[in-house]
Amino acid sequence: MARRRVQEEHVNHEAWAIPYGDLITLLLAFFVVMYALSSVNEGKYRVLSDSLVAAFRGAPKSLEPIQIGELSKSFHELHLSEQRTLVPLEVEAFIRDDDSGLRSRDVGWSVRGDDFDTPASQDWAERMIESLFQAIVSELNELIEEDLVTVRQNQYWLEVEINTSLLFETASAQLADQAEAIVARLAGILAQADIRLQVEGHTDSRPINTEIFPSNWELSTARAANVVRMFGNNGVDPARMAAVGFGEFRPAADNSTQAGRTKNRRVIIVAMAKRDDHAVDTRVAEMNAPGI
Repeated sequence: MARRRVQEEHVNHEAWAIPYGDLITLLLAFFVVMYALSSVNEGKYRVLSDSLVAAFRGAPKSLEPIQIGELSKSFHELHLSEQRTLVPLEVEAFIRDDDSGLRSRDVGWSVRGDDFDTPASQDWAERMIESLFQAIVSELNELIEEDLVTVRQNQYWLEVEINTSLLFETASAQLADQAEAIVARLAGILAQADIRLQVEGHTDSRPINTEIFPSNWELSTARAANVVRMFGNNGVDPARMAAVGFGEFRPAADNSTQAGRTKNRRVIIVAMAKRDDHAVDTRVAEMNAPGI
């Protein structure tokens, strides 16, 4: 009987191709799924989103405000007839020295609703500002001579610039004792005038970072606000005042020198004639009366 020949088993040298093919198939499936997820049907997604919002009664996505009460004519309509308390003045100024030693400013400015467009209102405003200017110069004459206070006059408004060395300690917005007396003297004059006031705080460029004042913005604004508060405590109508802080960004001199930094640390009080059409003629008549 013949002996069966044992056949040698063939070694498969390409077994790696099977897991490799499986891997390629899985990668293909993965990228197909990723592509499908990235191609969302916007219309179906919006329908699904709106359905979920409606189901859970979420807040609407619209940015339109909800109208309560009577519908106004226009959301952008301003009531120009209403008197504004005060707005910051932005003017192009040309400053010159005059013979009196003070500095005057020639400017052109316009605040909507506050133009003095009649001869009576112009005459009243000019004479009132001139009278106020003379009263302030007389009251603070010794400080003006020491160059600690500067008064500037225009046709319809004036500025009183006070160096903060008179008012505040370094890095502080608390009025010093001597400063309260100065502000009170000035308030006694301003309280009697028919004006609007804007108090501006300015600092030098040296940075500040304390718990109370993280920057010069807070310091300058706090100083202006404290002067406004002191004016209110001394009889000036709070409804006619505003406090504005400019930080170190409106320098009057070079911050690289000590003298310049000292000049930049200042508070400016802007007094503007307040127009009142119903009372202008009466006030002009009173100013023209004998003995006034």
